[in-house]
Amino acid sequence: MGIRYLQLKTLLQITFVFILSIGAWTPISVLGEQRKSNSDSSKEIFSGKKKPLIWQRADPWIHRTGKGHYYFTGSVPEFDRIILRESATIEGLTDAQEQVIWRKAQSGPKSANIWAPELHRINNIWYIYFAAGEIDDPFAIRMYVLKNSSADPMEGSWTELGKVKTSRDTFSLDATSFIHRNKRYLIWAQQDNARSYNSGLVISELISPLEVGSREVYISEPLLSWERQGYKVNEGAAVIKRNGKIFITYSASATDHRYAIGLIWANENDDLLDSDSWHKLPEPIFTTNESLIRFGPGHNSFTIAEDGETDIMIYHARDYYKLKGTPLTDGNRHTRYRTITWSSDGYPEFHNGLDD
Repeated sequence: MGIRYLQLKTLLQITFVFILSIGAWTPISVLGEQRKSNSDSSKEIFSGKKKPLIWQRADPWIHRTGKGHYYFTGSVPEFDRIILRESATIEGLTDAQEQVIWRKAQSGPKSANIWAPELHRINNIWYIYFAAGEIDDPFAIRMYVLKNSSADPMEGSWTELGKVKTSRDTFSLDATSFIHRNKRYLIWAQQDNARSYNSGLVISELISPLEVGSREVYISEPLLSWERQGYKVNEGAAVIKRNGKIFITYSASATDHRYAIGLIWANENDDLLDSDSWHKLPEPIFTTNESLIRFGPGHNSFTIAEDGETDIMIYHARDYYKLKGTPLTDGNRHTRYRTITWSSDGYPEFHNGLDD
């Protein structure tokens, strides 16, 4: 697929960073200007708390406004509706009143498996990207968009804008959007034409909320052994710009204890629509850790803490190994969060061996 792996020297440097940490972020439109690397001691940034931020909310997404207000959405166990919460603080989202802003259709498109909503502010309009199937074909998953013109997404009305148009009509989900150098991009997960795997990561320019550009490029495919456990999956992309690079985390394998997070990146001056611009770590950077009661962590998003500086990773995980049913029927994927830091050479540190 043309994705270049690290040169040996760089690989050793980055691997060393992750071994030390043993162990991403806010939508680009919220992060604004890139900041210099910073790092604190683990005692200062990890509290050791185990209580989830939000119970039974998977695929968590937080949008932080320019004024520091937080909006939350995520998948519910019933996969039948889209919800929003709001708070002035991250911790305040735990007890914030939840509002149902949309429910699935009774039949046809968008009538089953309502997955992974994301809230985006594009040209002063609120949009929610989400995936959905049909009650008669639950895994005919495609990407759809809701729209709300109100200043506050908790107010006004949400209307169905339609289906995201891509060149391939295959299993597709987990759309996320970001801006780089005055161009807006969409990244999503989609099955290849040959149907040789479940999903890989695709990038394209976003022409309108429903339309991508003519160049749709796979930038990560599930070719590594850790990405093919149970299912051959790359999904749930999350983007952050730091230190001259575009970093993307993604999740791979079945959504049980084998689910894990990987990392790819491109230099900010490279063509993001060229697969050769993207580099990929050969091993996951955030995984199950039984001693920390963390199983199957994944599908993260990123935000900034109340101080306006500290980078926070929002993710979901279960707190036990043995499923109660199947990965989809076991609804106990809870929203958690943790601080990430940055190495001296500008790469994210996820602290896989430390508690949240």
